[in-house]
Amino acid sequence: MAAFGTVFMPEMALSTFNGEQWSSPEMVAADRISLHPGAHVLHYASTCFEGLKAFRHEDGSVNIFRMDANIARMIQSSRLLSLPEPTAEMLEAMIIESVQRFVDDVPAPPGSMYIRPTHIGTEPAIGKAANPSLTSMLYVLLSPVGDYFSGGIRPLRLLLEQNGSRCAAHMGMIKSGGNYASALQPILTARKAVNADQVLFCPDGDVQETGAANFLLIDGNEIITKALDSTFLHGITRNSILTLARDMGMTVSERNLSVDELLERASKPHTEAALSGTAAVLTPVGTLIENGKEYQVGSGQQGPTTEKLRAALNAVQWGKTPDKHDWLTRV
Repeated sequence: MAAFGTVFMPEMALSTFNGEQWSSPEMVAADRISLHPGAHVLHYASTCFEGLKAFRHEDGSVNIFRMDANIARMIQSSRLLSLPEPTAEMLEAMIIESVQRFVDDVPAPPGSMYIRPTHIGTEPAIGKAANPSLTSMLYVLLSPVGDYFSGGIRPLRLLLEQNGSRCAAHMGMIKSGGNYASALQPILTARKAVNADQVLFCPDGDVQETGAANFLLIDGNEIITKALDSTFLHGITRNSILTLARDMGMTVSERNLSVDELLERASKPHTEAALSGTAAVLTPVGTLIENGKEYQVGSGQQGPTTEKLRAALNAVQWGKTPDKHDWLTRV
């Protein structure tokens, strides 16, 4: 497969809001859109998106994972960005129609069809820095993707950043392009300076998230992760992993975690850490870097609990185990 997210299906579902109502969604060419150069999104970043996947099961059926949760989060993001809110029914129909159109192109596991609903403000008005776009465009891109770990699982190196945040505190729970842009320079700097894969943002010592994923610390039978608030993204993969962990009898502690406690627990021989996200599900963390010093997390390699939790989630996604939480939508 090509690099993740670089190949697209030739058509996408699209609808526009004209200031009063949404147009009927239609399938259009996926290689271009028409925007005025003064479009609100290009100047004031009125944009949000989602990322979810459709999976092919052994019986040939195709199932979308946690579509309802992604739709709810996108509507929330639109509202918090003051974009026109689409209805859940319309967005669901657009996603399902798109997947059905290209159902034969959904790869078998460990591949999947990555689904990227995107919402942008389109009003041509460069004087509206402090006002929302009255018009918008909503579309659903599809991208067939392969195994995220095709090159083998490699534990990540994280730089702990205590002097900055991934984004503005009141924007963290919005899946907005601007949040990713604000984290890019710190990540690139960390790669060059200490060969880090990602930055774990810990403003004032409060462990939050990396530039593109939620952070989980696993200490024996306990998973520790920051409690939900407005400062970081409410990951759907995070929620899924925590739900499965509870099903397994693990203790889930959603609370504040300080850098000092993180480093103390990481020094234990059997501690694990991982990043959760749609693309990789769970990626092990092997090294933490703080103030020029490196700290090995547990064995420094992928631990058994991380592997077990990722396998449990994949089993649901791939139809290998019963869907006890009604996470799958068959198309």
